[in-house]
Amino acid sequence: MTGIIGSKSFVILSGVLLTQAGLFYGFSRKEKIPDRLPLAEFTLTGTTWKNVEDTDISDNEKEVLNADDLLSRVYQDQSSGRVATLFVAFFETQRTGKAPHSPKNCLPGAGYAPSSSEIVDIPVPGQPQPIQANRYIVARGDNQSVVLYWYQSHNRTVASEYWAKYYTVTDAIRYNRSDTALVRVVVGVSGGDLEKAIKTATDFAVAFFPQLKQHLPS
Repeated sequence: MTGIIGSKSFVILSGVLLTQAGLFYGFSRKEKIPDRLPLAEFTLTGTTWKNVEDTDISDNEKEVLNADDLLSRVYQDQSSGRVATLFVAFFETQRTGKAPHSPKNCLPGAGYAPSSSEIVDIPVPGQPQPIQANRYIVARGDNQSVVLYWYQSHNRTVASEYWAKYYTVTDAIRYNRSDTALVRVVVGVSGGDLEKAIKTATDFAVAFFPQLKQHLPS
């Protein structure tokens, strides 16, 4: 996929599609906004993970994010004590210039330096396709964290920002919709045990993914 994204033909195709999207956004009928359950009503039941804190999002952060719905919580695995943070930003439409902010750009701005990154597939029992996610190892001072994030819309998960934009255009043309969500998991590395933090982030994503889907339009 990386080779395709970097190719000249992909860049040209992206330009054509974005031009089509501009015309579509400017002259089409009112966009379809699908029904969904608010993120505030999200509950993680039937697992060992429990919500232990709703973290505050400042008014300034909300203004910068410009999302239509937000969720930011800390969860703890009651069987092992493992802790993970879940952040979700949902956008009803991207026609007005609103769009998810890539953690790839936001994390360095918050003082986190990435030490490694890769795209991983996370199989989820009972789901037809694995979660396709970015996995970053970041550090701020002596503190390391594992970050998983992906873009989610229409029962699709995408790691690449390029492909997320591509699908925004094609979905807008085909379905008159441009809604999407950014889903991010952060787990701190404790005692230098990076593999344990990676497993915690992965296990947590597998636990919440089926129930989060109910709050994001299919």
